[in-house]
Amino acid sequence: MSTRPAFHLAIPVDDLSRARAFYGGVLGLSEGRSADHWVDWDFHGHQVVTHVVPGARNEAGRNPVDGHDVPVPHFGLVLTVDGFHALADRLRAADTTFVIEPYQRFAGEPGEQWTMFLHDPAGNALEFKAFRDESQLFAK
Repeated sequence: MSTRPAFHLAIPVDDLSRARAFYGGVLGLSEGRSADHWVDWDFHGHQVVTHVVPGARNEAGRNPVDGHDVPVPHFGLVLTVDGFHALADRLRAADTTFVIEPYQRFAGEPGEQWTMFLHDPAGNALEFKAFRDESQLFAK
């Protein structure tokens, strides 16, 4: 376990088979405990649980950031730059439809980063990002 506390997040999905194909297959996460209506995922040391909740997911809204409409709510990870690009390649190989294609933002500014947004099969929005310098995670 790292010195950072692990977070726990439970999210709704409408189909556990599709959730397994996406979180386990496309994202390559290890499956933990499970039951008929939920699955624990090792989200790089954090616990994300997909719970079956019938019905469509709707975004609460979008927020303009750097010329893009960012889906809200969303969750994700801060990866290394190499890890970010490897995941972007993996997602492209899986024919993922991006909400916001992988790109670099704030180039040359505090917080310079790569970012991408996508939805899981149940419509939950995810963001993956990587900072040129992770110490700038909260830089102004």
